Amino acid sequence: MAQPETTRVFLNNVDSYASRHIAQVLSGSVAGAAVNTSSDVEAELVSNHKRTFQVVGTVSHPSAVERPHVVEQYTRLDRDELLSKLMGCDVVIYNVTQHADQVEEALWAASALHSEVEHFSGPKMFILISTIMTWACSKPADPDDLELPFTDAIFWSRRAHPNFERHIDLEKRVVKMGKTDRQLFSTYVVAAGLQYGMGEQIFHYFFKKSWLGEDGPVFGDGENIVPTIHIHDLASVVCSVIQHQPRPYYLLAVDDSNNTMEEIVKKIASVLGPGKIQKKPSEDAFLTKDLSVMEADSLLVSLRMEAAYIKKLFSFNWVCQFGLVENIEVVVQEYRQSRGLLPVRLCVLGPPAVGKTTVSKKICEYYRLHHVTVKGTVSDTIARLEHAVRNPDPGEGQSTQEAQEQLSMMKERLEQNPGKEEDATSQNSLTSIIPEFVLCLKATEAFLLDRVLNLPESRVQEHNCEPENFSRRLAAYNEKQSEDDVVLNYFYEHDIIPLQFEISSNAEADCLPLMQKVIDMVGQPRNYGPSSQEVKEEERRKAGERLRREAQERAEVEQMEADEARARAARWAEWTKKLEQVRQQEEEELEATSRPMRGYLMEQVVPTLSQGLTACCRAQPQDPVDFLAEYLLKNNPFEADHEQLS
Repeated sequence: MAQPETTRVFLNNVDSYASRHIAQVLSGSVAGAAVNTSSDVEAELVSNHKRTFQVVGTVSHPSAVERPHVVEQYTRLDRDELLSKLMGCDVVIYNVTQHADQVEEALWAASALHSEVEHFSGPKMFILISTIMTWACSKPADPDDLELPFTDAIFWSRRAHPNFERHIDLEKRVVKMGKTDRQLFSTYVVAAGLQYGMGEQIFHYFFKKSWLGEDGPVFGDGENIVPTIHIHDLASVVCSVIQHQPRPYYLLAVDDSNNTMEEIVKKIASVLGPGKIQKKPSEDAFLTKDLSVMEADSLLVSLRMEAAYIKKLFSFNWVCQFGLVENIEVVVQEYRQSRGLLPVRLCVLGPPAVGKTTVSKKICEYYRLHHVTVKGTVSDTIARLEHAVRNPDPGEGQSTQEAQEQLSMMKERLEQNPGKEEDATSQNSLTSIIPEFVLCLKATEAFLLDRVLNLPESRVQEHNCEPENFSRRLAAYNEKQSEDDVVLNYFYEHDIIPLQFEISSNAEADCLPLMQKVIDMVGQPRNYGPSSQEVKEEERRKAGERLRREAQERAEVEQMEADEARARAARWAEWTKKLEQVRQQEEEELEATSRPMRGYLMEQVVPTLSQGLTACCRAQPQDPVDFLAEYLLKNNPFEADHEQLS
């Protein structure tokens, strides 16, 4: 059996969204499948034997990411090196739908190959994957029938968006170069619609908004028709062009949807998010950080298009022939799997007042989940149906009578006693939303009663926890737990082992070990990281905490300094007091010691000495000391007394 012939294919930027998926499809494809022919347009089959594709290409940024679908990756090649790589390939594909800077390189590559035709070792094909934005300003195909779609048969009449003039110029040049020697160098232009699927690129902004529970933004009135194509369907078109080399060299690659932008966003929001949209001015698209100018322009385009040649020439298995809206479930599943955004469905069970709502909110906050309650779901459904009855919207596809019937049925079911029978549809719906994890909270009756008695009055009324009502609810719960068909048995039958946790305290700290057990059971969040707004808020929060912490530290330092100053002042006052006491004590001791001496001097010495000093002052002798001494000898009272006694 003959081995398949290998076709070497070059693809630029194989690390970008579109090129990556095209490379994956090509590397897994085998050319030579069936093709449709038409009497109007004839397809030329180059061979009937099978060929495999060997993909090589450039990467915009070097990385260690493995790409098994690409056999060779090139980084930072100069023009001579790149031309050498292109010359070694049978097919050269340049995708310019994502990065405008690739327009210049694509023109150079096509021109360089065209100038080397005489040196080709065999036929080569150049495929330019362009954008429907080169049709954005085209005049209607029929002014009298504005709903008549544009087709690739009238590509010569297309008019580009002002920001895509370089793209249409590139298209024209590529087409012209392919007319020189079509046997050796054939060229094709594939004008692709906005691509979706496999994790998203241009539509990722809307998917992410809905996944995070935000309203879907619609820029402008949302009535603009956006041509689209699933990325794998685009890859199939490219693969078919390589395989069959059709006579038409300009092909539109769009699906059959013709959905408006509002329809697309609303469908995404209804499946992934809260189901609501928010209309914004068209200018806001250019102010959105998650959208480039090129993407904003593309999302505002309005074109009704039909890929006439693809339908007539090729036969391949479409992934989403009728568009994103009709295949939303498939596209959402691809989105979740490609980005690892697998939903976490966790059911929290337990007796009344055990803390299910509090725990559920903490889990939802950590895992960024929607908190779904029976009461909230029923209330929202009734409110939605009542709104539909009061404000009928023909675009919703539901008549006022249908909404009225559903509302009546809902109210009747709520008024009836709950039954145990379910039809097959209900069972299927239940199976599709069965939780992955179950958390069962437990607590003693004494603890629950104590908790209820200490609840604020507002919460008692909100949760219907008046003592008599609560006792009845708790008794009913306990009675249910003793029956054979207890809810936990259902999960055990489906191999879901509930995590059981005993609640024994109202303290906030007791939630930490519970949350850790939940994280151990569920794993880390399978979700987006924080949004840019949340990052800013977190940075502001941390900055505020840092400022508060610094202010607290300063206050503590100031307090310590003030305490130290007061302590020093107290020590100084104590020391001064003790010093004063010592001084006073010394003075008292000195006073006691000197009193006899002072008495003696005052009685025996001071009177005579004072008289001598007075006499000295009056006489003013030349030698006052000798004068005073002689005076004291003469006037010594003790000698006078002695003489008298004698």
